[in-house]
Amino acid sequence: MTTDFDIDAFLKALPNQPGVYRMLNVTGEVIYIGKARDLKRRVSSYFQKTHDNPRTRLMVSQVKKVEVTLTVSETEALLLESNLIKGFYPRFNVLFKDDKSYPYIQLSGHTFPQIRLYRGVLEGRHQYFGPYPNAWAAREVINHLQKLFLLRTCEDSVFKNRSRACLLHQIGRCSAPCVGARSREDYAIDLDNARRFLGGHESEVLDDMREAMEQSSSALDYETAAYYRDRVALMQQVLSKQSVSSAHGRDVDVVAVHQDHQGAALNLVMIRGGRHLGDKTLFPQNAEGADVKTIGDAFMAQHYSDNPIPPVIITNAPLDKETVAALLSERAGRTVHVVIRPHGERRAWLQGAEQNARFALEQQRAQRTAQGARVVALQEALGLSAPAMRMECFDISHTLGEATVGSCVVFENGQPFKEDYRRYNIGGIAPGDDYAALREVLERRYKKLLASEGKLPDLILIDGGRGQINTAVAILNELGMRDISLLGIAKGEGRKPGLEELIFPDAGKTLRLPTDHPGFHLLQAIRDEAHRFAITGHRARRGKARVHSTLEDIAGIGAKRRQKLLAQFGGLRGVQNASIEDLAAVAGIGLTLASKIYQQLH
Repeated sequence: MTTDFDIDAFLKALPNQPGVYRMLNVTGEVIYIGKARDLKRRVSSYFQKTHDNPRTRLMVSQVKKVEVTLTVSETEALLLESNLIKGFYPRFNVLFKDDKSYPYIQLSGHTFPQIRLYRGVLEGRHQYFGPYPNAWAAREVINHLQKLFLLRTCEDSVFKNRSRACLLHQIGRCSAPCVGARSREDYAIDLDNARRFLGGHESEVLDDMREAMEQSSSALDYETAAYYRDRVALMQQVLSKQSVSSAHGRDVDVVAVHQDHQGAALNLVMIRGGRHLGDKTLFPQNAEGADVKTIGDAFMAQHYSDNPIPPVIITNAPLDKETVAALLSERAGRTVHVVIRPHGERRAWLQGAEQNARFALEQQRAQRTAQGARVVALQEALGLSAPAMRMECFDISHTLGEATVGSCVVFENGQPFKEDYRRYNIGGIAPGDDYAALREVLERRYKKLLASEGKLPDLILIDGGRGQINTAVAILNELGMRDISLLGIAKGEGRKPGLEELIFPDAGKTLRLPTDHPGFHLLQAIRDEAHRFAITGHRARRGKARVHSTLEDIAGIGAKRRQKLLAQFGGLRGVQNASIEDLAAVAGIGLTLASKIYQQLH
């Protein structure tokens, strides 16, 4: 790129009208994109005064050329600016990169519709509710709906080929329509109740259930009445835990920016149908030195370019609300109101979001120190949407199939959380079948957690390769946990530390991190702890089995008779070498029992 750009002549020729400007460096890279109501005044301000902000001074020092695009209005300039930023991702623009799309709850269009968490393009044959700010919030609602209405979560391939009810039916999370345990008509009622619940009409559903309970009781159908009684009690329990934000039933986004001398965070709260669906905190990139207005402008332009826009947006950022509202209204195809100074309950929502943003910023700093830095490094390496604050790692230990033990160790905030460690003694499988052992451990672990509403992990780690990962994927899908991140840690060549390969559920996808990577060190620590915990349990079980006297397994041989036999022959080996007649000579044994002992030991 040539560097003979005459900035003075360029500024002199700029018009006093709206537009977008692009600043380029010596290599032709776009390093900043901005919009202006008056291009001449705005662009000139960069070059005709000394800036207090070091970041702005650095940017201006790198500018070798400026390009502009004129627009009819400032609103059009704002729209063009956001599109260009998403195309170039300039290094000096405040950027909001959110790798994952926002999740919805999907009710499929099947005869027996499936409820599931969904990301991607919305298809007309299904119903969608949301979006939700994060997968955790959506999973929590799905969990409630499973308990309340027993809707299926399994995939079609599983649903069509079942011959008996699955684990979820056993723990009261599915009505098992796959095996005819719930009729099409009754399932349709459950589905309609779920739709109304998701639509914010919980009180109507509750009233209908109470009425059905009373009618069943009057008809002396006490089994059905008990069913509705339990559903009513459960729904009251669920509703008591929910944060119902407004009686007006409106869709609102609350956007709060918190900034201090060390950084900035933005908290987005989603309210749909009057219900608080949850929140998500975003950390803008390249925000050093940017003020709250700049951060707010960047979020409005970038986030709402490809995400649903509610009728009302409440924010603490001092935006030009008429311009922003005009842009968002144009994108949404309807009127959008931007509220900067809310009152009443809306003010309380904004204050809550501000507190969330402040807390998240403090928490991020804590995570970037000590163990937290390893958690953040692992998140970045694996491409997770959020730090894996709770991780569970599984390992299987045995000696040639003997005394198989499975372990589960738990790390929270990068530290061992030993009170949640668990061991599982495995039996009833073919010796050395690691896949069957892993399946049993995962099934026992998460079946219990789901039934007791225990705390689920953000990341599940498996000490093993592709086969173990495929086994884990199958059981987690069956349990409706397909949205939890999963990773295998396979031993490297020669089983040497540092050569481990990370196995993803996606076929063929693997990763090998540098040996000095902090996130890799964390994975090694968790894997080693799982191995230590498993092998300790295995050795204890194996040792107990090996000191176990085979005489204990013979019916009719109690402690006293066993003691007499061992004393008579000097131990178990002596008993094994004794004849039937020698055994029968021991007091209290007799010929019949002696014959039985002999046959058992040979």
